[in-house]
Amino acid sequence: MALSAGTRSNGGSANVAQRLQKELMDIMTHPTPGISAFPVDENMTSWAATIDGPADTPYAGLTFKLSMEFATTYPYTAPTVLFKTPIYHPNVDFSGRICLDILKEKWAATMSVSSVLLSLQSLLGEPNNSSPLNGQAAELWDKDMVEYKRLVIARHKNPEELET
Repeated sequence: MALSAGTRSNGGSANVAQRLQKELMDIMTHPTPGISAFPVDENMTSWAATIDGPADTPYAGLTFKLSMEFATTYPYTAPTVLFKTPIYHPNVDFSGRICLDILKEKWAATMSVSSVLLSLQSLLGEPNNSSPLNGQAAELWDKDMVEYKRLVIARHKNPEELET
């Protein structure tokens, strides 16, 4: 099945499609437990991803859907990644936007879809409370883990409950 990069008006989108095709093959041939990602329909620049909450964290046993959008400048610019599953976390706002340095100023062209998802999975268990998007979650993480976990469960929806 041939996948397109949308418009091919310039060589940039073809290069993006080639890079993402390679990353998709890597994901398919070397799957990482707890993460998955794949293009939406035949558009290589729009992906759906999932990460499983890590064991021994308030997110254990939960699955989160994310969207990943790739600009024509990928891999030189980070993808736009959003949580589609509602999540209660110090570094994620209620719109699903993520505060993570590798998605901003610390991005490097050597990073990949898999490395981004692994970093996000790690962030679930190790939030950066010094740079919160959700101040209440950051405060509760440090002071009241029982209440924090209650709010994580209250906000979470299973992937099949989400509108697509």
